[in-house]
Amino acid sequence: MTFAPGPRQPPYSLDRTVLEREVMIEVFRAGGPGGQHRNVTDSAVRLRHLPSGVQVVAADSRSQHRNRETAFERLIERLRRLNRIRKPRVPTRATPGSRERRLEGKHRRQAIKRRRGRVEGEREQ
Repeated sequence: MTFAPGPRQPPYSLDRTVLEREVMIEVFRAGGPGGQHRNVTDSAVRLRHLPSGVQVVAADSRSQHRNRETAFERLIERLRRLNRIRKPRVPTRATPGSRERRLEGKHRRQAIKRRRGRVEGEREQ
């Protein structure tokens, strides 16, 4: 089995045959409920995708083959999300109307606070 030289940047290949070469497969005993059969078979599968460092685990089924298929599906989905290129955010400016409305609200708040003041001739106790 050959391993990639080190961490690579996206895009990662989503092809199953390529992934099988880039992945380290680990099989272990699954925990949890399931009784006798689950406690004696190494049916859980952990895939480590070496180029990206992504790990996925599948221990849903008592069948190792089914868990392997499930793990590969999860890995492909995770890599698909990593490969997605986000659009850069474009900063926007406030429109003149929105600026005017914000200032109008501030003036209203200012007037309310000004009216809270003490009435002339009232003394402190």
